[in-house]
Parts: sequence; C-alpha cells; structure tokens
Amino acid sequence: MFRKVLVANRGEIAVRVMRACEELNVGTVAIYSEADKDSGHVRYADEAYNVGPARAADSYLDHDAVIEAARKADADAIHPGYGFLAENAEFAGKVEDAEGITWIGPSSDAMESLGEKTKARTIMDEADVPIVPGTTDPVTEPEAVKEFGERHGYPIAIKAEGGGGGRGMKVVWDESEVENQLESAKREGEAYFDNDSVYLERYLEQPRHIEVQILADEHGNVRHLGERDCSLQRRHQKVIEEGPSAALTDALREKIGEAARRGVAAADYTNAGTVEFLVEEEPGRDGPLGPDANFFFLEVNTRIQVEHTVTEEITGLDIVKRQIEIAAGEAVDFEQDDVEIDGHAMEFRINAENAADDFAPATGGTLETYDPPGGIGVRLDDALRQGDDLVTDYDSMIAKLVVWGEDRDECIERSLRALREYEISGIPTIIPFHRLMLTDEEFVRSTHTTKYLDEDLDESRIEEAQEQWGGDTGDGGSEDEETVEREFTVEVNGKRFEVELEERGAPAIPTGEIEAGSGQASRPEPAGGSSNDGGTELEGDGETVDAEMQGTILDIEVAEGDEVGAGDVLVVLEAMKMENDIVASRGGTVTQIAIEEGESVDMGDTLVVLE
Repeated sequence: MFRKVLVANRGEIAVRVMRACEELNVGTVAIYSEADKDSGHVRYADEAYNVGPARAADSYLDHDAVIEAARKADADAIHPGYGFLAENAEFAGKVEDAEGITWIGPSSDAMESLGEKTKARTIMDEADVPIVPGTTDPVTEPEAVKEFGERHGYPIAIKAEGGGGGRGMKVVWDESEVENQLESAKREGEAYFDNDSVYLERYLEQPRHIEVQILADEHGNVRHLGERDCSLQRRHQKVIEEGPSAALTDALREKIGEAARRGVAAADYTNAGTVEFLVEEEPGRDGPLGPDANFFFLEVNTRIQVEHTVTEEITGLDIVKRQIEIAAGEAVDFEQDDVEIDGHAMEFRINAENAADDFAPATGGTLETYDPPGGIGVRLDDALRQGDDLVTDYDSMIAKLVVWGEDRDECIERSLRALREYEISGIPTIIPFHRLMLTDEEFVRSTHTTKYLDEDLDESRIEEAQEQWGGDTGDGGSEDEETVEREFTVEVNGKRFEVELEERGAPAIPTGEIEAGSGQASRPEPAGGSSNDGGTELEGDGETVDAEMQGTILDIEVAEGDEVGAGDVLVVLEAMKMENDIVASRGGTVTQIAIEEGESVDMGDTLVVLE
C-alpha cells in the first residue's frame, strides 16, 4: 500500500479521496491555487502545496507544478479525482514515467483509447456493444458534417474527443449552423481538454441517460456494480442522479451491464470507470422498459464520477478505496454474482446557483449559515464550512447530498426531509429546485428524459419554488439601493426566451438582445477619457460591450476596424467551465478591444467598444 497520496484536485472530491486514504492509513497531500488557499480540502490534508494562481490552466492543470508538488511532499501516488487532469492521458503518462510515483487510475494507454470518443466507439463496436450512428474518424471540415446530415438527417451532435458532461458538444439543427457549431466545438475541446479533435453522432432527441459503474484490476477481473439513472439534466449537466433506474426491467439492466463489462474488457481497462449509455424512451410506456428497448454506447468516463456515491450507497462498496487498492496491485476480491443492489439512492448536486435565474452561478458570497442535514440514510460530501467565502473561479458545485432508502418511495420521502433540513444562507443554491423535483409528477413517475428540464418543465414553477424556499441568498442589496429591472430576448439553438434580470445598486441600462447563449448586451455609454474596471484606457465615443459575469477571455473573434452585425460573436468568455459567446446587439465598427486572450475579467469590465 502507498505511504502518501497527493490528490490533484480541490473541494469536496479532494476531501472524499482523502477520507478513503485516512481509512487505509495513507498520508494525504493537497494542492491549491491562490484562490483556494483557505479552502476546505487544504484544511483537511496532512500537508498542502501551492501550485499557482487562480486560473486553472496555471495551477490545477499545470502538469509540471502538480508533479513537482508530489516530489516535494515525497508522495508515492497521485489521485486525480474528477475533472481537471482526471482524464488527461498525457498527464497520466507523465506520472507513470515519474520514478517512484504511481498513477491511481487507468493506464494512459487505456485512457487515450477510451477517452478519445472515436477510438472508444471503434472498440465498443468490435466488442458488439451497440453504438449510436456516427463517425469513427475525427471530423475537421464542415463538408463532412453536411454529408453526415444528408445521410442521417438533423439534428447532429458534434462532440469533442476529450469532452464530457456537455462540454465540447454542440448540436447542429440544420445546415446553416454547421460552420459555427463545428468551430465552437473544436475551440471548447482545445480549451478544456487540450484536444480540438471532434466527431459526429446522430443526436437522440428523447433519450434516458443510463451509466454503469465498473471496476477492473490488473489480474483480468472486470465487474460492474449496477447502473445509475442520470436523466435529469440541465444543458447536459446532471443535477440529480439515482440508482438503480426505475425505468429499466431487470432483463434490460442485465443486458446493459454485460455490454459495459464486454466493452471494458476489450479495452484492457483497469481501475474504476463508468460506461455511459443512451436508452431510447418509449412515449406513453406502461411499466419499465423491457429487454428489447434500444440502448446505445455514449462514452467511457475514465475516472471516478461525481455520482459514484449513489453506487456506494446501494452496494456497500467504497469505490475510491477500491481505486487505491487496485492501483497498489491488489485484485478485486468478489465475483460478479456477489454484487447485490440494496435499496435505492439519490444524489443531489448542491450548486451555488439561482435556478429561478436560469441557474445563474453565484458571483461571490460568504456562507453565513451552513447547517447540513443528518439522520439515517443521509450522507454529505462537502468541503465548505460556515464562514467560508465562496470560491467562484471553478465550477459551482459546493456539496453533494446523498440519500438512501429501502425503496425509491422512501428515498424520495427521506430526501425531502433532508433538503428541508439543509440550511444555507449567504449564497443562492438549487435546494429549492431539488425540493420541487421531488414533487414533480414526471420525475416521481421516472418518465423524464434528458430533455425534460430544458424543454418541458414550466419555468414559473422553479420561480415559485425559489420564492418559497430560497431563503437568504446574500445577494440582495440594502433597502435604499436602487433596483433596476432589465428585459432581454435570449435565443438558444433557435428558440427564443424572454428573460428578466434584476440588479441592485446599479444605474438603469437600456434593454438589449442576447443571442446564441451569450451573457451580454451592448449598452450606449460615452467612453472618452474613461477606463474599464480592469484598468484599460478607453478611447473615443461609442457603445461598450461589457462582461456580464466573471471569467477568462478564451478567444477574441474580431479586430479593431472590423464591421460587425447584430448577433456577430465578438468575444468568447470562459465562465464556470462553460463557453459563453459575447455577441453584438446591433451593427457597428469595432473601435477598440479592451482585453486580451487569457485575461481574467470581472463583471462589468468593458470588452469591446463599438461605433
């Protein structure tokens, strides 16, 4: 067994891995960025090392800095958690090559084979695992996308090779969107996964998302630990996960589980991983889906999953401890028939977001109250404590509430109780949204699909839940601050929405239009002789296009002197690990670009000046 493990991650997953190490009597090492110097995972670890500034690319994603921290700490293993470098085959290879340090995860070769989706599709196809119609070779030119559309029809999903969780995926609804969506998917792939290679799949319009947890060791043992149903998603991001799936018959779940085992064995995969499938829902079905239902391989996540906790609760197996033991050379000590599913479990992602404001992430705040629930069947994975400041440089998830019951009905009842007990003030969270979903007829019947939240749920119900159960979010101003209401028209994938925003303590701003997922509208403002909040001197008169959220400039699409039209993309802003197109609300000439690629900006900073 290892002496000391460096956890190359942050927040609740870092603490989760460290707890497993503690139970194995293994020392723990944390790494942290400047933004995280006071964070919970740093407090929990035996020792901690700074690896750089707040920007993830300069700290948590810096291969050399992470490995150097392991050497300084004399750690003999690195566990990546999930996200950041967890699925980076290049980094895994560097750790494998580092003398005296073991990589806790699948081999870099297996990560490359299964992490790159086209290779994974080929492996699965050869292992007789059903795959969605798509390409097995990377696509580089728009013509290939159009040819695929002519052959298979629209919509088409363009997916980054190294992507996951909706990142690096763009949906093309008709031929006119091909060029822009292809370029955007490639750009996200390069930015988030260091790989701009993309592939195509037929986009299934009403699927369920079913995934199978697997464990495999170096001795040829491959086991699956049952399935999880992750169909409740917002923009391809899971919000509630559960297991086992109430939508599957035993015969269908066995077919899917065995397909996952077959595919993983064919890839010579070791350690923990998740094989994800899309199962086609049958409208108006009466009872669970039978063995003849269509299911297709989606991808393999070559790491621990956020929702691994669900499987732990229904199997009694500590998956993270198993990861560490397998990396240390130990064998899986149980047979497939020994895996028993006991009861039902759900995981609720506690995100610092306002669900009533299109799930807008919090831009700051302090946990003035933090009192999590307890009692039988209730588990909390978190790292924050009362009085902590919210770190907004990374993703918005601050905790995971995991609830177990003897059956799904008891699990729902217990989850409602736990969510009512969960007291957080000072920041917004999606706890009111979770409470709403546990009384939602579609979710309770388990007939929802991955499109339910984005296309079918009445948004006014979310607003009512937020108003009723939202509590003190800490984002309100004083009573004498002026409240400004703004209305925007938002267009996402061809569908228009009317959005109302409320801002306290700010001057009135004329309404504008946001398109294609943008978080920005232009506003007229004399720029002569002034400067933006970032310190750039602004010149001349014109309309400033400002940042509506804190983030990092990923790409600048225009140059000074360019003529732009309404809806043209000016800047691509990375915020909360998502790519946001900042567009012009009207036509004009670019007279000044006030930012540079890679620069961090705050909400309100001027990005571009138009005349």
